[in-house]
Amino acid sequence: MATQVRARHILVKTEDEAKTILYDVTVGKKDFGAVAMEKSMCPSKKNGGDLGWFGRGMMVKDFEVAAFALKPGEISKPVKTQFGWHIIKVEEVK
Repeated sequence: MATQVRARHILVKTEDEAKTILYDVTVGKKDFGAVAMEKSMCPSKKNGGDLGWFGRGMMVKDFEVAAFALKPGEISKPVKTQFGWHIIKVEEVK
């Protein structure tokens, strides 16, 4: 079976917003899911940004590359896609 990840993300409009959120969830130790519910533009925000399990080819390329490079518990630097700026947290890999 191909590798899959379960990830959360926070989607915002600007790189500056993404950098502020990254600081909040890393240095500030704010709960990733709670910040997603408050700040994310994605419908997944109602689930704390949880995207569930996905494999390669299911997400836009830049998002996928960033998500599959992370280990469980790690949080990405801001990632730009056509949808905006993402902060990604990988929960599990299988």
